[in-house]
Amino acid sequence: MGDNRNLLAEQRRAMILDEVRRRGGVRVNELTRRLRVSDMTVRRDLDALARQGVLEKVHGGAVPVVEATAQEADFEAKAALEPGAKREIARAAARLVPPGAAIALAGGTTVFALAQQLVGAEGLTVVTNSVRVADVFHAAGDEATVVLTGGVRTPSDTLVGPVADAAIRSLHFDVLFLGVHGVSAAAGLSTPNLAEAETNRHFVRAARRVVVLADHTKWGTVGLSSFASLDDVHVLVTDAGLPREARAELAERLPELVVAGGGSALTRGTDT
Repeated sequence: MGDNRNLLAEQRRAMILDEVRRRGGVRVNELTRRLRVSDMTVRRDLDALARQGVLEKVHGGAVPVVEATAQEADFEAKAALEPGAKREIARAAARLVPPGAAIALAGGTTVFALAQQLVGAEGLTVVTNSVRVADVFHAAGDEATVVLTGGVRTPSDTLVGPVADAAIRSLHFDVLFLGVHGVSAAAGLSTPNLAEAETNRHFVRAARRVVVLADHTKWGTVGLSSFASLDDVHVLVTDAGLPREARAELAERLPELVVAGGGSALTRGTDT
Protein backbone atom coordinates (compact mmCIF):
# COMPACT_ATOMS: atom_id res chain seq x y z
CA MET A 1 0.00 0.00 0.00
CA GLY A 2 3.03 2.28 0.19
CA ASP A 3 3.50 5.19 2.62
CA ASN A 4 -0.01 5.97 3.86
CA ARG A 5 0.75 7.95 7.02
CA ASN A 6 -0.87 11.12 5.68
CA LEU A 7 -3.91 9.55 4.00
CA LEU A 8 -7.29 11.13 4.63
CA ALA A 9 -9.74 8.93 6.52
CA GLU A 10 -11.89 8.47 3.38
CA GLN A 11 -8.90 7.33 1.33
CA ARG A 12 -7.71 4.99 4.06
CA ARG A 13 -11.15 3.41 4.42
CA ALA A 14 -11.47 2.95 0.67
CA MET A 15 -8.15 1.11 0.67
CA ILE A 16 -9.25 -1.06 3.60
CA LEU A 17 -12.50 -1.97 1.84
CA ASP A 18 -10.65 -2.83 -1.37
CA GLU A 19 -8.29 -5.07 0.59
CA VAL A 20 -11.18 -6.85 2.34
CA ARG A 21 -12.99 -7.52 -0.93
CA ARG A 22 -9.84 -8.58 -2.79
CA ARG A 23 -8.53 -10.94 -0.12
CA GLY A 24 -11.78 -12.05 1.49
CA GLY A 25 -10.76 -10.68 4.88
CA VAL A 26 -8.06 -8.73 6.74
CA ARG A 27 -6.62 -8.59 10.24
CA VAL A 28 -6.25 -5.42 12.30
CA ASN A 29 -2.52 -5.97 12.88
CA GLU A 30 -1.94 -6.32 9.11
CA LEU A 31 -3.73 -3.04 8.45
CA THR A 32 -1.82 -1.14 11.13
CA ARG A 33 1.45 -2.29 9.58
CA ARG A 34 0.45 -1.56 5.97
CA LEU A 35 -1.26 1.75 6.64
CA ARG A 36 1.26 2.84 9.29
CA VAL A 37 -1.43 4.02 11.67
CA SER A 38 -2.43 3.02 15.19
CA ASP A 39 -4.52 0.05 16.17
CA MET A 40 -7.22 2.45 17.42
CA THR A 41 -7.34 4.27 14.06
CA VAL A 42 -7.85 1.01 12.18
CA ARG A 43 -10.59 -0.07 14.57
CA ARG A 44 -12.38 3.26 14.12
CA ASP A 45 -12.14 2.83 10.34
CA LEU A 46 -13.58 -0.66 10.57
CA ASP A 47 -16.39 0.59 12.81
CA ALA A 48 -17.24 3.28 10.26
CA LEU A 49 -17.23 0.82 7.36
CA ALA A 50 -19.33 -1.67 9.33
CA ARG A 51 -21.93 1.08 10.03
CA GLN A 52 -22.09 1.68 6.26
CA GLY A 53 -22.88 -2.02 5.79
CA VAL A 54 -19.96 -2.67 3.42
CA LEU A 55 -18.01 -5.05 5.65
CA GLU A 56 -18.51 -7.13 8.79
CA LYS A 57 -16.25 -6.93 11.81
CA VAL A 58 -15.00 -10.22 13.22
CA HIS A 59 -12.62 -11.00 16.04
CA GLY A 60 -9.27 -9.46 15.11
CA GLY A 61 -10.30 -8.08 11.72
CA ALA A 62 -13.03 -7.81 9.10
CA VAL A 63 -14.61 -9.82 6.27
CA PRO A 64 -16.91 -8.90 3.37
CA VAL A 65 -20.61 -8.68 4.07
CA VAL A 66 -22.29 -12.03 3.42
CA GLU A 67 -25.55 -11.64 1.52
CA ALA A 68 -28.03 -14.43 0.87
CA THR A 69 -28.33 -14.58 -2.91
CA ALA A 70 -31.40 -15.92 -4.72
CA GLN A 71 -30.30 -15.27 -8.30
CA GLU A 72 -28.68 -17.96 -10.43
CA ALA A 73 -26.52 -17.19 -13.48
CA ASP A 74 -26.54 -19.36 -16.58
CA PHE A 75 -23.80 -21.85 -17.43
CA GLU A 76 -21.84 -19.56 -19.77
CA ALA A 77 -21.80 -16.71 -17.27
CA LYS A 78 -20.52 -19.02 -14.52
CA ALA A 79 -17.92 -20.61 -16.81
CA ALA A 80 -16.36 -17.18 -17.43
CA LEU A 81 -15.62 -16.73 -13.71
CA GLU A 82 -12.19 -17.88 -12.41
CA PRO A 83 -11.51 -20.31 -15.32
CA GLY A 84 -7.86 -20.83 -14.35
CA ALA A 85 -8.72 -21.68 -10.77
CA LYS A 86 -11.39 -24.12 -11.93
CA ARG A 87 -8.91 -25.93 -14.17
CA GLU A 88 -6.43 -26.24 -11.29
CA ILE A 89 -9.16 -27.56 -9.00
CA ALA A 90 -10.34 -30.04 -11.64
CA ARG A 91 -6.82 -31.44 -12.11
CA ALA A 92 -6.40 -31.89 -8.36
CA ALA A 93 -9.85 -33.46 -7.99
CA ALA A 94 -9.22 -35.95 -10.81
CA ARG A 95 -6.48 -37.49 -8.66
CA LEU A 96 -9.12 -38.32 -6.05
CA VAL A 97 -11.11 -40.59 -8.39
CA PRO A 98 -10.55 -44.27 -7.51
CA PRO A 99 -10.01 -46.62 -10.49
CA GLY A 100 -13.23 -48.33 -11.56
CA ALA A 101 -15.33 -46.31 -9.12
CA ALA A 102 -19.00 -45.44 -9.25
CA ILE A 103 -18.99 -41.67 -8.92
CA ALA A 104 -21.57 -38.90 -8.96
CA LEU A 105 -20.83 -35.63 -10.72
CA ALA A 106 -23.29 -32.92 -9.71
CA GLY A 107 -23.90 -29.76 -11.69
CA GLY A 108 -21.69 -26.70 -12.06
CA THR A 109 -18.84 -25.40 -14.15
CA THR A 110 -16.06 -26.67 -11.87
CA VAL A 111 -17.47 -30.20 -11.97
CA PHE A 112 -17.77 -29.78 -15.75
CA ALA A 113 -14.01 -29.03 -15.81
CA LEU A 114 -13.44 -32.20 -13.76
CA ALA A 115 -15.46 -34.25 -16.27
CA GLN A 116 -13.10 -33.06 -19.01
CA GLN A 117 -10.19 -34.38 -16.95
CA LEU A 118 -11.85 -37.79 -16.55
CA VAL A 119 -12.38 -38.57 -20.23
CA GLY A 120 -10.51 -41.79 -20.94
CA ALA A 121 -10.39 -42.97 -17.32
CA GLU A 122 -10.91 -46.73 -17.22
CA GLY A 123 -13.88 -48.49 -15.68
CA LEU A 124 -15.79 -45.49 -14.41
CA THR A 125 -19.52 -45.45 -13.80
CA VAL A 126 -20.72 -41.85 -13.78
CA VAL A 127 -24.10 -40.64 -12.55
CA THR A 128 -24.80 -36.97 -13.19
CA ASN A 129 -27.65 -34.51 -13.18
CA SER A 130 -25.69 -32.13 -15.43
CA VAL A 131 -26.52 -32.08 -19.13
CA ARG A 132 -23.15 -30.44 -19.80
CA VAL A 133 -21.22 -33.13 -17.90
CA ALA A 134 -23.01 -35.94 -19.74
CA ASP A 135 -22.24 -34.24 -23.06
CA VAL A 136 -18.50 -34.23 -22.24
CA PHE A 137 -18.39 -38.03 -22.13
CA HIS A 138 -20.80 -38.59 -25.02
CA ALA A 139 -19.01 -36.14 -27.34
CA ALA A 140 -15.68 -37.84 -26.64
CA GLY A 141 -17.11 -41.30 -27.34
CA ASP A 142 -15.90 -42.28 -23.90
CA GLU A 143 -16.42 -45.86 -22.71
CA ALA A 144 -17.47 -44.83 -19.21
CA THR A 145 -21.00 -45.80 -18.23
CA VAL A 146 -22.83 -42.49 -17.93
CA VAL A 147 -26.28 -42.20 -16.34
CA LEU A 148 -28.17 -38.89 -16.69
CA THR A 149 -30.79 -38.57 -13.96
CA GLY A 150 -33.49 -36.68 -15.83
CA GLY A 151 -35.46 -33.86 -14.22
CA VAL A 152 -36.27 -30.18 -14.70
CA ARG A 153 -33.49 -28.09 -16.23
CA THR A 154 -32.10 -25.09 -14.30
CA PRO A 155 -30.38 -22.00 -15.84
CA SER A 156 -27.03 -23.76 -15.20
CA ASP A 157 -28.13 -26.84 -17.22
CA THR A 158 -28.54 -28.98 -14.11
CA LEU A 159 -31.48 -31.39 -13.81
CA VAL A 160 -33.39 -31.17 -10.54
CA GLY A 161 -36.77 -31.97 -9.04
CA PRO A 162 -38.71 -35.16 -8.17
CA VAL A 163 -37.49 -37.21 -11.15
CA ALA A 164 -33.84 -36.47 -10.40
CA ASP A 165 -34.37 -37.02 -6.67
CA ALA A 166 -36.02 -40.42 -7.20
CA ALA A 167 -33.18 -41.60 -9.45
CA ILE A 168 -30.51 -40.55 -6.97
CA ARG A 169 -32.30 -42.07 -3.94
CA SER A 170 -32.05 -45.54 -5.49
CA LEU A 171 -28.28 -45.36 -6.05
CA HIS A 172 -25.06 -45.54 -4.02
CA PHE A 173 -21.81 -43.78 -4.95
CA ASP A 174 -18.21 -44.29 -3.93
CA VAL A 175 -17.54 -40.56 -4.30
CA LEU A 176 -19.68 -37.50 -4.97
CA PHE A 177 -17.99 -34.51 -6.63
CA LEU A 178 -20.05 -31.46 -5.92
CA GLY A 179 -19.84 -27.85 -7.05
CA VAL A 180 -21.43 -25.15 -4.91
CA HIS A 181 -22.73 -21.60 -5.17
CA GLY A 182 -21.38 -20.77 -1.74
CA VAL A 183 -19.44 -22.14 1.24
CA SER A 184 -19.42 -20.62 4.71
CA ALA A 185 -18.69 -21.81 8.22
CA ALA A 186 -22.19 -20.92 9.41
CA ALA A 187 -24.36 -21.81 6.39
CA GLY A 188 -22.29 -24.70 5.04
CA LEU A 189 -22.96 -25.49 1.36
CA SER A 190 -25.68 -23.46 -0.33
CA THR A 191 -27.36 -22.66 -3.63
CA PRO A 192 -29.89 -20.04 -4.79
CA ASN A 193 -32.12 -22.74 -6.34
CA LEU A 194 -34.46 -24.50 -3.88
CA ALA A 195 -35.04 -27.55 -6.08
CA GLU A 196 -31.31 -27.92 -6.70
CA ALA A 197 -30.71 -27.79 -2.94
CA GLU A 198 -33.07 -30.74 -2.44
CA THR A 199 -31.44 -32.74 -5.24
CA ASN A 200 -28.01 -32.04 -3.76
CA ARG A 201 -29.21 -33.30 -0.37
CA HIS A 202 -30.05 -36.64 -1.99
CA PHE A 203 -26.62 -36.74 -3.64
CA VAL A 204 -24.90 -36.16 -0.29
CA ARG A 205 -26.94 -38.89 1.43
CA ALA A 206 -26.18 -41.42 -1.34
CA ALA A 207 -22.38 -40.96 -1.29
CA ARG A 208 -19.83 -42.67 0.94
CA ARG A 209 -17.39 -39.80 0.34
CA VAL A 210 -18.25 -36.16 -0.46
CA VAL A 211 -15.71 -34.00 -2.31
CA VAL A 212 -16.61 -30.33 -2.76
CA LEU A 213 -15.03 -28.29 -5.56
CA ALA A 214 -15.10 -24.58 -4.75
CA ASP A 215 -12.81 -21.79 -5.93
CA HIS A 216 -11.84 -19.05 -3.48
CA THR A 217 -14.67 -16.70 -4.52
CA LYS A 218 -17.23 -19.15 -3.10
CA TRP A 219 -15.93 -18.74 0.46
CA GLY A 220 -18.24 -16.49 2.49
CA THR A 221 -21.01 -16.61 -0.13
CA VAL A 222 -24.43 -17.79 1.07
CA GLY A 223 -27.19 -18.86 -1.30
CA LEU A 224 -30.89 -18.92 -0.49
CA SER A 225 -30.92 -22.56 0.62
CA SER A 226 -28.35 -24.58 2.56
CA PHE A 227 -28.24 -28.29 1.73
CA ALA A 228 -25.29 -29.62 3.74
CA SER A 229 -23.02 -28.58 6.59
CA LEU A 230 -19.24 -28.64 6.58
CA ASP A 231 -19.52 -31.76 8.75
CA ASP A 232 -20.92 -33.62 5.72
CA VAL A 233 -17.80 -32.86 3.64
CA HIS A 234 -14.83 -35.23 3.53
CA VAL A 235 -12.61 -33.19 1.17
CA LEU A 236 -12.79 -29.62 -0.10
CA VAL A 237 -10.68 -28.78 -3.15
CA THR A 238 -10.04 -25.07 -3.67
CA ASP A 239 -7.36 -22.83 -5.21
CA ALA A 240 -4.45 -20.79 -3.94
CA GLY A 241 -6.54 -17.60 -3.90
CA LEU A 242 -8.29 -18.72 -0.71
CA PRO A 243 -7.25 -16.38 2.14
CA ARG A 244 -4.94 -17.78 4.78
CA GLU A 245 -7.50 -17.40 7.57
CA ALA A 246 -10.12 -19.27 5.57
CA ARG A 247 -7.61 -22.07 4.92
CA ALA A 248 -6.90 -22.34 8.63
CA GLU A 249 -10.60 -22.48 9.51
CA LEU A 250 -11.39 -25.09 6.84
CA ALA A 251 -8.36 -27.21 7.72
CA GLU A 252 -9.61 -27.23 11.31
CA ARG A 253 -13.19 -28.16 10.34
CA LEU A 254 -12.62 -30.68 7.54
CA PRO A 255 -10.86 -34.05 7.40
CA GLU A 256 -8.97 -32.86 4.30
CA LEU A 257 -8.42 -29.56 2.50
CA VAL A 258 -6.67 -29.60 -0.89
CA VAL A 259 -5.30 -26.30 -2.21
CA ALA A 260 -4.84 -26.82 -5.94
CA GLY A 261 -1.77 -25.19 -7.37
CA GLY A 262 -0.75 -24.01 -3.93
CA GLY A 263 0.66 -27.01 -2.10
CA SER A 264 -0.33 -30.46 -0.93
CA ALA A 265 -3.38 -31.50 1.05
CA LEU A 266 -3.87 -29.96 4.46
CA THR A 267 -5.38 -32.23 7.12
CA ARG A 268 -7.11 -31.52 10.40
CA GLY A 269 -4.70 -29.99 12.87
CA THR A 270 -2.13 -29.06 10.21
CA ASP A 271 -0.29 -25.83 10.95
CA THR A 272 -1.19 -23.54 8.04
